[in-house]
Amino acid sequence: MSTPLPRVVLVPPSPKTGELARELAPAGLDLVLAPESGAELTNALGSAQFMVCYPNVKMPAAFYRSAPNLKLVQLLSAGYDAVDIEAARAAGVPVCNNGGANAISVAEHAIMLMLTVSRRVVWQHASVRGGRWRGNGPAPAMYELHDKTLGIVGLGTIGKKVARLARAFGMKVIYTDVRRLTEDEEDAIGVKFRLLKELMSASDFISLNVPLNASTKHMIGAGELALMKPTAIIVNTSRGPVIDEPALTKVLSEGKIFGAGLDVFDQEPPPANNPLLQLDNVVLTAHFAGPTSDNHVARFRNAFDNIQRMVRGEPPLWVVPELKAK
Repeated sequence: MSTPLPRVVLVPPSPKTGELARELAPAGLDLVLAPESGAELTNALGSAQFMVCYPNVKMPAAFYRSAPNLKLVQLLSAGYDAVDIEAARAAGVPVCNNGGANAISVAEHAIMLMLTVSRRVVWQHASVRGGRWRGNGPAPAMYELHDKTLGIVGLGTIGKKVARLARAFGMKVIYTDVRRLTEDEEDAIGVKFRLLKELMSASDFISLNVPLNASTKHMIGAGELALMKPTAIIVNTSRGPVIDEPALTKVLSEGKIFGAGLDVFDQEPPPANNPLLQLDNVVLTAHFAGPTSDNHVARFRNAFDNIQRMVRGEPPLWVVPELKAK
């Protein structure tokens, strides 16, 4: 009697990406596409060894009870703050993120927001479309990236890519992180370590690239924002609650800093009465820094590679820090 193939249950974000996953899936895996909830998912999980999904799939203790053979939850996202870590720990199932599959996209998005805010692209676009060439008035202040100091909060996979792109623009890069690089590592990518307060006061641009957890929630609060230069710009492509949103709204509305580029918010989508939506010195995007048509392939590639590692008896890559063996 033949041994059944390892079952992989995948919850695709769309039918199109589901078909892409089928095309990329290696031979030797039983790939089953399922919706994010309901009886169809529960039935598929009964004999599944591997789960591939975004964190929108709810995975409480009952989820693991319905998947007694599960060996791995492989996320297609970098962020995992919506994952029930305690349920995964109790079930003894590792949860892995996407291994930097969207890191290039997020890094490019961060640079895009810096440029868009500093060159007032939204204002320029609206002026030209409205027949107000150059605004029909004195030109507002606009700034270059070249020779400015970029402070990166969180120098992980994405942060390092932001640093490399910034260096190509001729920026000086400083960073803060719980893991400090060695001097050789810093020299290799052209960055220098600073404490958070030093970084906030010295930077012309600040890019937030940390995961959301208990130690990073509101790490950028009123005190940190007060240290920023009046010409400085802050960009957040990580998670909304990393910044104290009311404190940020206050300094922006009072003109205490030049502006902000935000891809993430405390509440998503932000409610219509969120005051950030009314400010002219903010550029807003809809948590779109990560997803591109290009990196769907990279997400599935990393997911299937990690599954194949475990099938071979090797440990998985990219286990989230909270679930790593001590």
